[in-house]
Amino acid sequence: MTNPNPSPAPTLRDVAEAAGVHTATASRALNPNTRRQISAETARRVMRAAQALGYQPNSVARSLKTSRTGTVGLVIPDLTNPLFPPIVRGVESVLESGGYHVWIVNTDNDAERERAKIESLRSRQVEGLIVATARLEHPLLRQLHEQGVRMVLINRQVEHLGLPAVTGDDATGVAAAVRHLAALGPTGIAYLSGPLSTSTGRVRARAFRHAVRDLGLSDELVVECARWSESDGAAALRALLDRGARFTAVVAGNDLIALGCYDVFAERGLSCPGDVSVIGFNDMPFLDKLRPPLTTVAVPHHELGAEAARMLLDCIDDPGRPARTLLLPVSLVVRGSTAPPGAG
Repeated sequence: MTNPNPSPAPTLRDVAEAAGVHTATASRALNPNTRRQISAETARRVMRAAQALGYQPNSVARSLKTSRTGTVGLVIPDLTNPLFPPIVRGVESVLESGGYHVWIVNTDNDAERERAKIESLRSRQVEGLIVATARLEHPLLRQLHEQGVRMVLINRQVEHLGLPAVTGDDATGVAAAVRHLAALGPTGIAYLSGPLSTSTGRVRARAFRHAVRDLGLSDELVVECARWSESDGAAALRALLDRGARFTAVVAGNDLIALGCYDVFAERGLSCPGDVSVIGFNDMPFLDKLRPPLTTVAVPHHELGAEAARMLLDCIDDPGRPARTLLLPVSLVVRGSTAPPGAG
């Protein structure tokens, strides 16, 4: 039976009286951004009182008063891609400790959906955006930048825009992959590139061409994938095989493209690594469970997210701070998918 006269919700004043402090002190204690301004013992006493009373802060009223919402938008291109959960966790770990909450939206790599999702985030008055969807030419991000929206790019960059960005050291990773394969004595190394409309795709493809040229190998065995996907990786490898290209090793633009190679190996009766070695990029979870386990370039995705969040908090606290780009180190993880031709 419903109580016809429910008790009114406890107020901040009720919490302050229960804790024996001024209302302003209680407010500071309950806000992670201002808690350090009072003693730890006072903060604990206020939080115990709030918990005992069942007090819930009115974030809407607070945001109206301070013009700050304590929220940030995270724009992801494809939540089904396993590289993004650790990035999300890294973002959350830093923002939550700073008193912020994260709204996560998925664009499915669709420009109209992206625009709608970002408009939705802005209607919620987010204080900034962390964007993982950037293309080299990205009119929407350019427009947002001109409107003064605080943004940090993660894993990608936009040309000639000067936005803060955190990426892995893609060029170094691709060069390490090529050197590893060259040491195995291949007859040719092919590259299955991600979309060249993205900075990630372009930087990695350029690094591959430079690396094979430095070793005196051909740079002509390159096929661009329309998407960073398993199906596109399979289609690219089929195209190389169908035109009679000669190679015994493949560098894939990312791990999903490399998984597409595994599909084609099974279709065509090819042995990996005996007939063709393959290297991925990102070190997604469970690659060591494949047969053979996939050699790949490991990117510190959790730290990528954490650094992007720290960078955005810096932008929020100091809007005039000059934009900077941070490159995080990557490493080659050698597993069973690479070996000298004919081995295995």
